[in-house]
Amino acid sequence: MLTIGVDIGGTKVAAGVVGDNGEIVEHTLRPTAADRPDVVAETVADVVRELSAGREIEAVGVGAAGFVDETRSIVRFAPNLAWREEPLQKKISGLVGLPVVIENDANAMAWGETRFGAGRGQSHVVCLTLGTGIGGGLVFDGSLYRGRWGMGAELGHMQVLPGGRLCGCGNVGCWEQYASGQALVKDAREIAAAEPERARILLGLAGGKIEGEEVTEAARLGDDASLAAFASLADWLGQGMADLASVLDPGCFIVGGGVSRAADLFIDRAREVFAERLTGHGHRPLAEIKLAELGASAGVVGAADLARQR
Repeated sequence: MLTIGVDIGGTKVAAGVVGDNGEIVEHTLRPTAADRPDVVAETVADVVRELSAGREIEAVGVGAAGFVDETRSIVRFAPNLAWREEPLQKKISGLVGLPVVIENDANAMAWGETRFGAGRGQSHVVCLTLGTGIGGGLVFDGSLYRGRWGMGAELGHMQVLPGGRLCGCGNVGCWEQYASGQALVKDAREIAAAEPERARILLGLAGGKIEGEEVTEAARLGDDASLAAFASLADWLGQGMADLASVLDPGCFIVGGGVSRAADLFIDRAREVFAERLTGHGHRPLAEIKLAELGASAGVVGAADLARQR
């Protein structure tokens, strides 16, 4: 039984034909016209037609970076795409003539990792995607938790520091402003500006503009400012997971997203902070903190499996 999974991000549309066991049979990638909703729908339809050629496809699952309603059909709002009350399910289904399920992209990733990746065998999972921001997905008792209106698990927008940094969501002090890719870069830039002697390696690599790749490379070369930025990310990540565990009590956290490719620079410290700051530590089991296994394919695999189980 084959389904197609599509992962729509702010810059690209990734899609694949996925089998029952989560294996990707064929994969394709297209750029995203983030400011043109109709073009995005047409792009998804094009990749579905391409991947369907010569195959019997049962359904299509779409992971969308935004707030998806409880019916899994409308994208209410997307911070990085021009979707406002966008009837995405109806548009795509009408274009391709197949059943279509829309899901938040982080939810799709969480489902893919729980079914076929690092969360296999786990019944209570919190999945975190560390990229520009922080995406979240919750699987409890083997089911994806979506909330009353389908907009649950926006974990990156927990307010962790009242009066803190302005977030793209319009609030201030959100968790993703301190434990994400953009937070890492912001911290490194601030240290480099205030104390350039601590950032000699970083400034030499950056050549004028500090980005995530330079921070990671400099940290591996021993740059003090870059290592401090990763330490801050680890502290905020560990604290946030401890707070989530106090509420949700999961058996496993899965950490994925682009920032996780540099996990060797922060994950051990994050685990230590989590263990130290967990309420009742020493008197309760510790949730595992694992790295995602499916990489960039998790959203595609998860969306396709959700379509299969619709």
